[in-house]
Amino acid sequence: MPIPFRDATELEELGAAAYLKIEEQPAGYMGALFLVNARSEPLEFTYTRIETPNTFLWRPADVRRHATRKLTASLLSLCPQAPRLLLCLAEEVDSELFCHDIRVSIPVCRIAPKLAVVPCTGQEARDEAEADEPLHLFWFPDRPTEGSVEQRLIHQLSEYKLLLEPFNRAAAGIREVYK
Repeated sequence: MPIPFRDATELEELGAAAYLKIEEQPAGYMGALFLVNARSEPLEFTYTRIETPNTFLWRPADVRRHATRKLTASLLSLCPQAPRLLLCLAEEVDSELFCHDIRVSIPVCRIAPKLAVVPCTGQEARDEAEADEPLHLFWFPDRPTEGSVEQRLIHQLSEYKLLLEPFNRAAAGIREVYK
């Protein structure tokens, strides 16, 4: 008698989720775009860094926005495959990045702890998810539709508590590269 099993190809059709990680350094910013599958297995890791001007002509918020935009554009242009979703931390990426500065053809989700106060725009759709802690999800241009591949992918990552963990691996990766 055969042993019942679930075919793993069902998860393969969900495609990749991209995790955008951005960290400030003393002389600039470094970042990574880490692609994982629905099991959170690594598929691609793209990284770069940018130096920022340290001058009286720039306001600190403008330097950060400029650097984040340039870094993200560089990472997106280097990415070897198109993910289904782009996930980023709301504490690292302001809503203006994808609502005003850079447009992508896939859903973007900024993630924040539920207790965090996070500025967002009316252009973002709000949602919630459970991970190790309750999370706010800020989607642009809109949350994935019910039953879509993108919605199934985010549900799979959330169900296995993998919405935040890949950010830690991406951070470890860029620190290893630039140590």
